[in-house]
Amino acid sequence: MAKLYTRRGDAGETGLLGPDRVSKDDPRVEAMGTVDELNAVIGLAIAAQRNRRIRDLLSKIQDDLFTVGAELAMTRSSEGTKVPRIASVHVARLEDAIDAFDVGKITEFILPRGSESLARLHWARTVARRAERRVVALSKRNQLNQDLLRYTRGHRTLLHRGRNRVSDDSRSPVHLHRRPRVRSH
Repeated sequence: MAKLYTRRGDAGETGLLGPDRVSKDDPRVEAMGTVDELNAVIGLAIAAQRNRRIRDLLSKIQDDLFTVGAELAMTRSSEGTKVPRIASVHVARLEDAIDAFDVGKITEFILPRGSESLARLHWARTVARRAERRVVALSKRNQLNQDLLRYTRGHRTLLHRGRNRVSDDSRSPVHLHRRPRVRSH
């Protein structure tokens, strides 16, 4: 088994694909780490899903997120390295899934509770939003693949609609945010 330590410390740096090393708080590492966290939370969501179609789709997204992570780990000095990339076919598959899970217009905020499967999808959605913000922040400093940016943006929408579909399919009650009445003086 490969050793996961160097016995020399890392001085707060980590390696990327290629020879580059960056600080562990670098925006690239933040984006990679949040995408990795999203993958883990999606794994938890899969474990609680009864809907096979959602499980299968989330499993495919997990595979794609490894591609996202590898692509985020690439710098200019690692160009030419054979690493799979997110392409328009990934974006199209994600958009098709978003369309398939459309449950109509939602006019209220849905609270993150209900069944365990719903709560885990809510959690995955919030991590997807953070991953999107981290990738967008990185794109302001480094040029990124536009398909990767589009793919990353689609996760929160897919998880939002998937959560709504699970709620609809399972007949689990949806807990809506009740806006407080504003009294005029």
